[in-house]
Amino acid sequence: MNKPLILVTNDDGIIAPGIRKLVEIASELGEVVVVAPDSPQSGKGHGITIHDPLRLKKVKVFEGIEAWECSGTPVDCVKLAKHVVLKNRTIDLCVSGINHGSNASINIIYSGTLSAAMEAALENIKSIGFSLDDFSFDADFAPATPWIRKIMQYALEKPFESGNLLNVNIPKLPADQLKGLRVCRQADGRWVETFVEGRDPSGHPYYWLSGQFVNQDHAEDTDIDALKNGYISIVPSMHDLTNYKAMGSLKALEQI
Repeated sequence: MNKPLILVTNDDGIIAPGIRKLVEIASELGEVVVVAPDSPQSGKGHGITIHDPLRLKKVKVFEGIEAWECSGTPVDCVKLAKHVVLKNRTIDLCVSGINHGSNASINIIYSGTLSAAMEAALENIKSIGFSLDDFSFDADFAPATPWIRKIMQYALEKPFESGNLLNVNIPKLPADQLKGLRVCRQADGRWVETFVEGRDPSGHPYYWLSGQFVNQDHAEDTDIDALKNGYISIVPSMHDLTNYKAMGSLKALEQI
């Protein structure tokens, strides 16, 4: 039987340790092709490149794995993978990450990791964004490895209902403290932001974004609660941002 075709991408860049671990896991389950940014693209969200040409370069980063670095955003990488690198081939699964840092709650809006996976989902490709709650470059992905393998294996074998995207976040814990998996909803949280002002050598002002995440949702069925209690959170996600609850009252606008 032919091996399933797995597209691997990320937003931390093609040489990040997280994507190396994800390629290692994916290569045990299928044929792997990597298309990832040539530099870090964290926080790019669903941005695409339309005013500049995109460049693809085949690179030898992962032994025995076809890999391409892209000059664009994570979403650009998926678009080029679908329409150029893997043109006329069926992608069975797209996995993005493993991100260095959490993408739980509102972070899905800003995340290049999840936007890449969402772009694949828009192309009707089953996709998963994986994130570890550890921002350090030398983060230890070993405790999460067997869980990531199980989730990917499930995705390859089972259909996804009502959507093609999973947002998976993993707490920073030793293997013996990871309690298992929880299917959750996205917590209602936000960033309280500030800008640090400074002056460059020419005396011109610059502003550096900073801030603190605030969880406004303390229910027990959220991704934030799962992570806090030692569980890997799985949130089935989608691109539809419609506020269905508000549609009824807004019908009055049709009579204005």
